[in-house]
Amino acid sequence: MATHLDLEEQEQLDQLKHFWNTYGTLIISVVLLVAGAFVAWNGWQWYGRNKAAQASSLYDEVEKTAQAGDPARIALVLDDMKKRFAGTAYAQQAGLLVAKTLYEKGNAAGSRAELEWVAQNAIDPGYKAIARLRLAAELLDSKSYDDALKQLDGSVPKEFEPLVADRKGDIYLAQGKRAEAQTEYRKAWTGLGATSDYRRLVEIKLNAVGVDPKSLAPVVTVTPAAPKTP
Repeated sequence: MATHLDLEEQEQLDQLKHFWNTYGTLIISVVLLVAGAFVAWNGWQWYGRNKAAQASSLYDEVEKTAQAGDPARIALVLDDMKKRFAGTAYAQQAGLLVAKTLYEKGNAAGSRAELEWVAQNAIDPGYKAIARLRLAAELLDSKSYDDALKQLDGSVPKEFEPLVADRKGDIYLAQGKRAEAQTEYRKAWTGLGATSDYRRLVEIKLNAVGVDPKSLAPVVTVTPAAPKTP
């Protein structure tokens, strides 16, 4: 004869079966979905680490070829880097390194091509700004003043704004536009920190164009007062 406990257990078992029949498929689907997402996340993390390791290794190869100074080998390795890891910081750094190496070896056209690639393709805005500043400097050296100024159009990260102003000042001064050069050097001087070593260089430029840095008032940002509520 069934006891009271046996009846309760049977009732609980029947409820459990009913629950599983109703929601079992859904539960299994959710578990599989979560498990699949976990596996995918781990796979993506592994892929990212593996890709970064490969890009780092290839960047080391770029450095070695740059030091060796073999233009053909440099172009080959950098092209491989661009094809496989164009969206990584290593590719952007490699482009800047190769541009510097080519320029030092007298290949100005090759250097500009690499700087243009970084300026157009870099994901990091800082690398874009560096490429544009260096490209503007090379164009300044070749007396392509208008093209140099075009490289400095547009927005850059705030920390690069004084450097852009300084480079514009150099270009205007080379064009004989003294007033414009003064304006840009003032922007550069006020934008740089008081302890910046680069600021001392800008002071020399200001003195050269007839401006005493001590006469420049610090830039003060004034926040408009909020309108009074009637």
